[in-house]
Amino acid sequence: MMKSDFRLVSIEGHELKITRPEKFLFPDQRISKWDYILACIRLAPFLLPYCQHRFLTTIRYPDGIDKDSFYQKNAPPYRPEWVETRSDGEVDYILLNNVSTLIWLANLACMEFHVSFNLSTHPQTPTELVFDLDPSSPEFERVVEVAFYTREALQQIGLDGVIKTSGASGLQIYVPIEPIYTYEETRKVSYFIAQYLVERYPKLITIERRVERRGKKVYFDYLQHWYKKTLIAPYSPRAVKEATVSTPLSWEELHHLSSPKSFNLLTIQDRLDKLGDLFLPLRQGTRYNLDPILTFVQKHLSGQ
Repeated sequence: MMKSDFRLVSIEGHELKITRPEKFLFPDQRISKWDYILACIRLAPFLLPYCQHRFLTTIRYPDGIDKDSFYQKNAPPYRPEWVETRSDGEVDYILLNNVSTLIWLANLACMEFHVSFNLSTHPQTPTELVFDLDPSSPEFERVVEVAFYTREALQQIGLDGVIKTSGASGLQIYVPIEPIYTYEETRKVSYFIAQYLVERYPKLITIERRVERRGKKVYFDYLQHWYKKTLIAPYSPRAVKEATVSTPLSWEELHHLSSPKSFNLLTIQDRLDKLGDLFLPLRQGTRYNLDPILTFVQKHLSGQ
């Protein structure tokens, strides 16, 4: 390989070879692999706290986002010995615990980072409730409307959440909870909230999984929150032509947000410099106890 075909970088005491640094990973935005590496380094202080010690699934685009891609769950056998992993069943997952692992993955053209709802040390107990709001039509304002109705419903039962763009077409709401509940228990709460919203706003919200039956309704996806499933991590890039980033929002600015693709690798750093981590309440804020809600839901289900 010619010298110009790679660059050597030293991160956290590990020397990494960045191969084909001038290759465009996002051709429309003229973002090369080297640009992407630098962007990931800048995103690391925000991205890593939401990935550490969680099971990781990545999507790799070896020749850029307009070429073939594949999902990767299992850690490849050629990984460096310092890349941490944890087995869960038949899968040996990578743990995205530090900057050097992030840049090693970025060099492999891992363009998206999807993580579990639980820590790898406690695979049966999620750390939050999560609702994924997906539009069935181009009108993004419908998704915004559902997000506010969802928050209103949460607040009525003593909960609250933080919100982020998916970086693709929708929004995602996270409710931090005490990590003492099983997925079966959190599913009861999630389903109760979903059913309430569908009954309250039947022309706007659906839990119909089949796309062809949704019409223009917003899909309220509570099913993705489950053991061994994942969701795009906060501050993860997305493999779309706009080079978007899944970006946390304030509830106030959601009133004025016109698109979930408003933030990308070229603009995100200025936003982070000004606003910091708007998802911080997920890590440092109140963790809700679900016992009263579970008791109420159980009585509701039993008809008492």
